[in-house]
Parts: sequence; structure tokens; C-alpha cells
Amino acid sequence: MNYLAPLLILSIFTSCIQVKQEKPAEPPLDIQAELEKIEQVRASFQQTVKEKRYNELGKFVTPDLISVGPGSEDWVAYRKLRELHGNKFRYDSIIMRPKETVILSDTMAYDFGVSSMYYTDEKGTVHELEDTFLVLMKKTKDGEWKLYRELASSLVK
Repeated sequence: MNYLAPLLILSIFTSCIQVKQEKPAEPPLDIQAELEKIEQVRASFQQTVKEKRYNELGKFVTPDLISVGPGSEDWVAYRKLRELHGNKFRYDSIIMRPKETVILSDTMAYDFGVSSMYYTDEKGTVHELEDTFLVLMKKTKDGEWKLYRELASSLVK
């Protein structure tokens, strides 16, 4: 009888313990494949601008994008020209030259580099504007990398 009480307490205690179930391990992130996806997004973005499919540019960004553009005199003049002419003078093309692209996690990456943007003014003169950019990219639930944050400087490094 002396052994019955401790045995009963032990059986009650062990029946209350929940067994921790292990989650199946997620496959390791294929860094090279993710870098190639980002390169593909960049190339597709450049092609979309070159083909003047401006209405499709929204597919490259998250809905909560925050973007800070260059503030030099030439960039400010370009933005004023666009405003004066009802957004007419959009980029003719953009060439992005990344210097560093890093996958930070399975959902975040950054891309750092220099870009040249070209536009034609009302006199037919082609202008080139350069900047240094740093963008954060976020991977969506469907696996697509999109621009989430952008900071650009007219100082080209």
C-alpha cells in the first residue's frame, strides 16, 4: 500500500506531460538560386522601363514601399520637369550595376550598386542621371523578391 500512492502520483504526473512534437526541418536556403532570382527581377525591371511599360512597374514593389531618391540639383530639375509636363518625361532606360547583393534571410536581401538613368527632354536632348542605390528586398509569400525600401544618393561611388 505504501508503494501505491507514489505510483499513482507518478502515473498522473506522466500522463499530464505533453510530448513535444518536432517540426519537419525546412530545406536549407539555396543562396545561389535566390541571388539568381534577384538578378532576374533586376533585369526584368530594366526591360520594363526600356519598353516604357510604366503601368507594370508596380509589380516590382511591395505595397508599403518607401523610396528616397537622390537630392542633387540635376535630379531635382528632372523631377520638376516631369511635374511641369504632367509626368511626361519618364525614364527612357535604366542600367543598374550592382556591386553587392546579399541574402540576409529567407525573406530579406539587400542590393547595393550604381545606376544610370536616361531620359529625353522636350528638346530631344538625352540626359543621363547617375546614383548610388541601396535597396532592401523582401520575398513575398509566393516566393517573389520585391523592392521594399530604397535609398539613393546622387554621389556615385
